[in-house]
Amino acid sequence: MPTLLCFGDSNTWGAVPMVDRDAPEPRMTRRWPVVAGEALGWTVIEEGLPGRTTTRPCPVMGPHMDGRIGLFIALESHGPIDALAIMLGTNDFKAHFDMTAEDVARGAALLLDIALSDEMQSRHAGFEPFLIAPPRPFEAGVFTEEFAGAGEKATGLADLYAKVASERDVAFFDAGSVISCDPVDGIHFGAQAHVTLGTAVADFITSELAD
Repeated sequence: MPTLLCFGDSNTWGAVPMVDRDAPEPRMTRRWPVVAGEALGWTVIEEGLPGRTTTRPCPVMGPHMDGRIGLFIALESHGPIDALAIMLGTNDFKAHFDMTAEDVARGAALLLDIALSDEMQSRHAGFEPFLIAPPRPFEAGVFTEEFAGAGEKATGLADLYAKVASERDVAFFDAGSVISCDPVDGIHFGAQAHVTLGTAVADFITSELAD
């Protein structure tokens, strides 16, 4: 049975759209990687960490939010894998990072370079990484201040991710083409969005990656 590693942030972990920052963070049962795995009949490894960025240590949440650290650990902890889905970039648009869409796309490119390195490919006897652009975040609810300006800065990110993927000859999927972030907090996915995305990713893998 093929194995898919899903590497991402709170939207891969399955965070429920939040109305209270101080309440315990609940987790979706039907997370998009779970839905995708069921549809494909594949084994799925969920590697989602709330707060994770593409390549930026967080001054608030810690240096381990740098996706490069997590990706090295994930690829060396699990395996062999057949495919790797990378969906990161939302947290890079936090106001304190002051990043442009171009900056975020460069971070995603570095993650793909890690996945495509001879070391990692050899470790897993070859696997197919692919890049997923997250839907555009926007200022709403309890994250309004933290993500101030995110909606405008994230405009065009999907096109930039598509270019990064094309330059590395890997597949690309735009999550924003099938779902949007929930209006409750502007960054997380609602329950139906997880189902929709998981189903779409499974269809994408079947058409673009599966032999």
